[in-house]
Amino acid sequence: MSRPDPDQLLDKLQREEEKRQRGRLKIFFGASAGVGKTYAMLQAARRRHDEGDDVLVGIVETHGRGETAALLEGLEVLPPAAIEYRNRSLKEFDLDAALARHPQLILVDELAHSNVPGARHLKRWQDVHELLDAGIDVYTTVNVQHLESLNDVVGQITGIRVFETVPDRVLDHADEVTLVDLPPEELLQRLNQGKVYMPLQAERAVRNFFRKGNLIALRELALRRTADRVDAQMREYRADRSIERIWQARDRLLVCIGPGAEAPTLVRAAARLAASLKSDWIAAYVETPRLQKLSDARRERTMQALKLAAELGAETVTLAGADAAATLIGYAQARNVSKLVAGASARRGIARRLARPFSEELAERAGELDLTLIRAREGGSHAATEPADAAASAWRDALSAAREHRSPPTAYAYAIAICAAITLVASVLRDRIDLANLVMLYLLGVVFTAVRLGRGPGVLLSFLSVAAFDFFFVPPRMSLSVSDTQYVLTFAGMLLTSLVISHLTSSLRREARVAEKRERRTGAMYAMAGELGAALTTEQIVGIGMRHVSEVFRAQVAMLLPDSADKVRQKLDDTTTDSRALLLDASALDLDVGQWVYDQQKPAGRGTDTLPAAAALYLPLKAPMRTRGVLAVVTREAGELDVPEQKRMLDAFAAQIALALERVHYVDIARDALVTMESERLRNSLLSAVSHDLRTPLTAIVGFASMLAEANGDTRAPANAELIEAIHDESLRMTSIVTNLLDMARLQAGGLRLNRQWSLLEETVGAALRACARVLGDRAVDVHLQADLPLLQLDAVLMERLFSNLLENAAKYTPRGTRLAISAERVETERKPFVRVNIDDTGPGLPPSMEERVFEKFMRGEKESAKPGIGLGLSICRAIVEAHGGTIGAANRTDEHGRIEGARFWFTLPVEAPPPAPGLEEDERDAAAPQLPASKTTP
Repeated sequence: MSRPDPDQLLDKLQREEEKRQRGRLKIFFGASAGVGKTYAMLQAARRRHDEGDDVLVGIVETHGRGETAALLEGLEVLPPAAIEYRNRSLKEFDLDAALARHPQLILVDELAHSNVPGARHLKRWQDVHELLDAGIDVYTTVNVQHLESLNDVVGQITGIRVFETVPDRVLDHADEVTLVDLPPEELLQRLNQGKVYMPLQAERAVRNFFRKGNLIALRELALRRTADRVDAQMREYRADRSIERIWQARDRLLVCIGPGAEAPTLVRAAARLAASLKSDWIAAYVETPRLQKLSDARRERTMQALKLAAELGAETVTLAGADAAATLIGYAQARNVSKLVAGASARRGIARRLARPFSEELAERAGELDLTLIRAREGGSHAATEPADAAASAWRDALSAAREHRSPPTAYAYAIAICAAITLVASVLRDRIDLANLVMLYLLGVVFTAVRLGRGPGVLLSFLSVAAFDFFFVPPRMSLSVSDTQYVLTFAGMLLTSLVISHLTSSLRREARVAEKRERRTGAMYAMAGELGAALTTEQIVGIGMRHVSEVFRAQVAMLLPDSADKVRQKLDDTTTDSRALLLDASALDLDVGQWVYDQQKPAGRGTDTLPAAAALYLPLKAPMRTRGVLAVVTREAGELDVPEQKRMLDAFAAQIALALERVHYVDIARDALVTMESERLRNSLLSAVSHDLRTPLTAIVGFASMLAEANGDTRAPANAELIEAIHDESLRMTSIVTNLLDMARLQAGGLRLNRQWSLLEETVGAALRACARVLGDRAVDVHLQADLPLLQLDAVLMERLFSNLLENAAKYTPRGTRLAISAERVETERKPFVRVNIDDTGPGLPPSMEERVFEKFMRGEKESAKPGIGLGLSICRAIVEAHGGTIGAANRTDEHGRIEGARFWFTLPVEAPPPAPGLEEDERDAAAPQLPASKTTP
């Protein structure tokens, strides 16, 4: 065994961390309906239920099978959601109720099911993904014919097209896949016995889908697909354990997608090939000048093929170039691609000789690349939907494209005018230059027309130039007849040259326009990055981002940012808007969708699989640390973002905006932290100075008050006695406040030094009760200390201050005559034992959301209260407990009806092993240990 690769170990740790946070997905996989997937799923769920797990039946289809329905008894079933669709109320899986219920395990049958329009997601497997993201385990079922990569294969075997499919990555990423298998004979027997479908349905199924040959083929597909998954698990195990030293680079597969009808079949075949090779794969489409003239229908078909490839796990890319084969080969070499997949040409005879097939060009230039040619099978599911006459369809597409890209009538009028102008100039120069040079004038006119007006006017000018040259300048003049046959060759050369020039110039013009468009967008990205780098506020970033996205994508834009409660909202004012940005209309903006995108960190809306009926596309602004907001976009043209290249550019814009928002956020945090540090330093200096200067005169006032009380004795008047006592009490209270100020200043300066000694907790509690007797007044304190509390290593002075501050706080916020309770017990844990001390009162309790904040400096339970104090006592308590290695907290105590009975302050102290007493054996030390009372009450 070799040393593991650190990158692989890090990747493994990251995957395991993601798995711990997500729920576990278990798929019961079968060859067809009726093999017992739902039955096996319910049996497994019942076992989990018997083990004590929280199991919820989200949705299970029994199809009238009694033995399956019997397994539902005793399990909680989630009521379905009613969705109105076309004046009908349809039952669907209630995703929101399942998330709110949040069980440990939920059963969701029929993973490939398509949801009713109006549901949150298009497919049920997307609902399952959201459940997994919420940390809920899911059991589900799926048949082999519902896998996307096998969809066309199953259609060819059975002759039936299955429209509900699941991406293969759902099966590949499942935590566990259980194959539920049944021999075809046994399945047919169950079908005849009515255990699969009702009698009429069973009879129709036997005639169509459930034929023995179909079942055998489907069973083989299911077994092979399961075997592929097991093989992948074995490879992953060997890689994790470094059993073999494998340094070979992984295969990368590139599939060439064209505008033909075979593109979906080609994509599925490439997905299966990539899965069998365990390799990454790329789906590429090369947009040549000829393909730019395709009709919208054929371009849409190509975009759908690219979208299908992305759903099957491919990386999609759109390339541009005049030579498709050379462009693909160059891209393959740049990406280190080892295998090319392309469609085989079906042309024969003269058509093959006139136009060389693209596959032959690839084979000639592939070099060291492996080339796989795939022919679309006749009778396939996609082929059945195509027109019978492919040539007629191609001609119709070409004519449609010509109509879409034709030049306006004024351009043809300009071409005629240019021909007339050249003829007029040539007639003036006829006697001064040769006829051959006159031809060049017409050729220059063709070049100018093709560049400025387009291909159609250039072709028209080519024919008009030949006719004008023959009619006006070739003898016999003013006639189309030719006296010398050599001029026929001149006319042919002139016409051919004019047509070639017109074609090349218009093609270059189109390519230059495409390049200019891409350069403009790339420049816009650089410009936006530069402006965002110079932005200093969130408002500036929002304005810059909205303007650039609006200009580049010709879209209406909105930016949703979270508030302090993480609720997204649109902030529109003079500082965030830009006059050049097209703002999204409020009627097209759905804040609920934006909130879902912000919470789930996934895109939604138009063009996605989540809430596709929304008017806008919502993208999360994901930064490295967290999501910073949501970008909402509505383009003018419906298909503007269907091109993968456009979608990736929009994602890049969103990433740049998110990074800028996060940078400004942390700049604000750093600035606030610096201000806070300076404020703390100034405040600590002030506290230290004030406490030192006040301590001496306060000590003198307390001493003088005590001396005055002793000097007068019993001879003092009652009024003087009360006055002296009040002076003494208030002086002591002021001394306590100044002492807290001094302690806090010392704690902030890092000057706290513990004088830790082995002590009994009871002694510290007793000393604190004696010190607080005056403050507690008529409040009784019940002390319940566990009899076998160990010795603790404490700073007795600080611990007495801790108890005193907690008791003074309880006395301050409870009515007179209430009871307080102090309890302590030893708690054993796996890591380290500790002693937990509780101080309970029967007062009004803590204000809402103050459980943590009461320990902050200068935080008081009642603002603007007449109760004395400056809010430092509990903060000092926390510092003392943490210095001893413990924790402190506070909470309200409630009765069985949820009513507040009072407040509880608790803290923990670690238990250390005390050193052995010298000269005593273990039994003698136990006998010498003091016997502490279990409880007592201090009035």
